[in-house]
Amino acid sequence: MVFDSSTCLTAQHTIASVSPRMILCGLVLLVSGSVLVHATYNPALDTAWEDWKSTHQKGYFGLGEEDIRRTIWEKNMQLIEAHNQEYELGIHTYELGMNHLGDMTTEEVVATMTGFRPDMEEEINSTFVPDSKAAPSSIDYRAIGYVTPVKNQGSCGSCWAFSAAGALEGQLSKKEKDLVDLSPQNLVDCVGQDMGCNGGYMTYAFDYVRRNGIAAEKAYPYTGMDERCHYNSSMNRASCRSYRQIKKGDKKMLKLALSQIGPISVAVDASLESFHFYKNGIYNDWQCSHEHLNHAVLAVGYTTRYWIVKNSWGTEWGDKGYIYIKKGRNVCGIANMASYPVV
Repeated sequence: MVFDSSTCLTAQHTIASVSPRMILCGLVLLVSGSVLVHATYNPALDTAWEDWKSTHQKGYFGLGEEDIRRTIWEKNMQLIEAHNQEYELGIHTYELGMNHLGDMTTEEVVATMTGFRPDMEEEINSTFVPDSKAAPSSIDYRAIGYVTPVKNQGSCGSCWAFSAAGALEGQLSKKEKDLVDLSPQNLVDCVGQDMGCNGGYMTYAFDYVRRNGIAAEKAYPYTGMDERCHYNSSMNRASCRSYRQIKKGDKKMLKLALSQIGPISVAVDASLESFHFYKNGIYNDWQCSHEHLNHAVLAVGYTTRYWIVKNSWGTEWGDKGYIYIKKGRNVCGIANMASYPVV
């Protein structure tokens, strides 16, 4: 992420009194005062820092911006190395790795790269009712052709739109045997009940698609900013008849819904550094809240041991864009806010 401290004076693209960009500006200004005075680096990491900047195409502008980012990056590197030493000892079931979020604080990641708004939850009378078929021990919709490539939402709180689009893509492929990338930007710009890059809720997106349809990504490309809605009916590529919720906290129902319906929109707590730098393995951080959810993702399958979850932070994050969240208990609240469209 490239961030110039001067943008704190010219922040645009906000539709709420306190936007993620404004939060980010405050954090940078708060950090910069101490970093510029006390910045000390580990010279052994100089090459790694330069390689990381080159790999992720990072550039910094403004007084002290690289000092700030290098200090944050080193702190994150130390955390990752300490965790992985414990992983090698068998203390953890998952490994961490440096990625493109390395120069961001935990607060910045949450402020700019999540976006699920549980305060916007609507009351839905229609819930998932499973049929009599038993769920298989495992299923992976990536292998069946219901899942499009991993995307990157960037510094826009549009995870809800990517999650909703992903669930719609799965149902469209299931019905028409045609896997099409649908447009999260269409939802960001046009779903009136949601707040674009300032967050939203998946069922509002499904309701918009029920009433209007949704464009393909090719017809309505992603920009990662709040823009004026320019969707029209000639762009319509998919629609839905209604939508359903899954009983809150019911892991068995989530498993049945995944086995009988297809990919399911879910929400998780993505507040922890262990989530931000997850690399592989079965994620099971006991500090991950099952109540305070802030990030929408897409459940695309499961095994006997974990849920298979598609994120929208690009393929540089996690296991090529995926995280495997432990089953057996409601880790990160994955079963609390699950829903899907009926096509």
